[in-house]
Amino acid sequence: MTKPAHSVPAFSNEQVTDFSRPANRDAIEKALAEVHAQLGRDYDLLVAGRREKTSDKLKSLNPSRPSEVVGIHSKATAALAKEAVEAAYAYYPEWSATPPETRAEMLLRASALIRKRKMEFDAWLVYEAGKTWPEADADVSEAIDFCEYYARQMIRLSRPDPLVQMPGEKDEMHYLPLGVGIIVPPWNFPLAIMAGMTAAALVSGNTVVIKPSSDTPTIAAKFAEVLLEAGFPPKSFSLLVGSGAVVGDILVEHPKTRFVAFTGSRDVGLRINELAAKPQKGQVWIKRVLAEMGGKDAIVVDREADLESAVKGVLWSAFGYQGQKCSACSRAIVDQAVYDQFLEKLEAEVTKLTVGPSDEPSNYMGPVINESAKRSILDYIEVGKKEGRLVAGGEAAPGDGYFIQPTVIADIDSKARIFQEEIFGPVLAVTKARDFDHALELANDSEYGLTGAVFTKNPEKIKKARDQFFVGNLYINRKCTGAMVGAHPFGGFNMSGTDSKAGGPDYLLQFLQAKSIAEKIS
Repeated sequence: MTKPAHSVPAFSNEQVTDFSRPANRDAIEKALAEVHAQLGRDYDLLVAGRREKTSDKLKSLNPSRPSEVVGIHSKATAALAKEAVEAAYAYYPEWSATPPETRAEMLLRASALIRKRKMEFDAWLVYEAGKTWPEADADVSEAIDFCEYYARQMIRLSRPDPLVQMPGEKDEMHYLPLGVGIIVPPWNFPLAIMAGMTAAALVSGNTVVIKPSSDTPTIAAKFAEVLLEAGFPPKSFSLLVGSGAVVGDILVEHPKTRFVAFTGSRDVGLRINELAAKPQKGQVWIKRVLAEMGGKDAIVVDREADLESAVKGVLWSAFGYQGQKCSACSRAIVDQAVYDQFLEKLEAEVTKLTVGPSDEPSNYMGPVINESAKRSILDYIEVGKKEGRLVAGGEAAPGDGYFIQPTVIADIDSKARIFQEEIFGPVLAVTKARDFDHALELANDSEYGLTGAVFTKNPEKIKKARDQFFVGNLYINRKCTGAMVGAHPFGGFNMSGTDSKAGGPDYLLQFLQAKSIAEKIS
């Protein structure tokens, strides 16, 4: 039972699970066995509380063992997409009138339910998203954090700071929800980002239609179970599995859609932004788009860096979850004075990394998400071999799954494709810089601006990076992945998105509109 919203303690981040402890290892192994027994089940669509089956089915696969079907999902039709938006629009007045404290209490109940089912959700992420145990647990922990943090932020925003009072007036400002939102989460953080965007929208008083990735729809179905059990009204959200071509454009373009919250690739994000910008017949607002898109993130290694720490930071950032993070390090820009030494140390560490099925704890890396991704990444590796010098990896790893060796390609020019284009896989380009200023220049030579890191002991260089490294999330002497809710509000510049700063104190304002009221009292 959750505490009433008015007595909620201060926010603190969920602790990740230590799988070196025997009890935790036993718990995850039990959960994996229980979830494995559920693979291949059928799942319905949810349209404003009504379950719907369709004849057209989508099968999600285990990327570690593609012969295993994780879930079989009905695919939404164009008619159901329209109906979901209409139903959300019809229920919006009732849901938006629900007191913010009540909505926050529901979100805290959702957080408690995910925490209670943490090992189970870990297991679903292992099987459907190809995450290793630690990566899966971090994803679930972040989902819990989003729910906990946004519940508290909604309580805060429901009691806005007082305004300057004009003589003879009562002056105040209130935050109102926007309306119907379309939630389009990615497959790489299929619980955390979906939960974060959905939680923010719902707790703010909006109704939503969730369109999960076709690679990870089962995780979305499990999250929908949590929302219903937590008390969110069945009509407050719909869950539509389906292709962007069939339902995505309809959801974005519908005149009763008020906003779109999207996380994914640059090209899809730009298309959503373009579609949303064109007003439709009967539309009476400018649609709001929250777009978190790609990254081509760089770590700068200075000649005054602790090389051991820098190597570890690059290694973890480049190859955690197979490099399939928009925050992943895909460029290491290294001062020429330590370039050879850095590469030697990095190569030694990369060759130790193990690749294989993500349910086996001995593997540091699991599979990439699907066959198409595997082909694209291997094609980029072939391009990279022509653009630079292969240091480690360079080909598929053995096994039935979508496995690729962690790959390092050195001596890359800043105009090379693997320096400029997002690969979204375990491929690291290493580039030599003349000095620190040149390294920053190279780091900023990108259409993206999401995360970046600098390793140096020099305070003046740190200050210069703070001022001149143009990214939404900058890290000093640590890895460039692993943003923590509340501590590292997340979002990027330029083609990395609208910098909406998920997990930060301003994020809910993206889902609200402010109404100023001045009443003459004398």
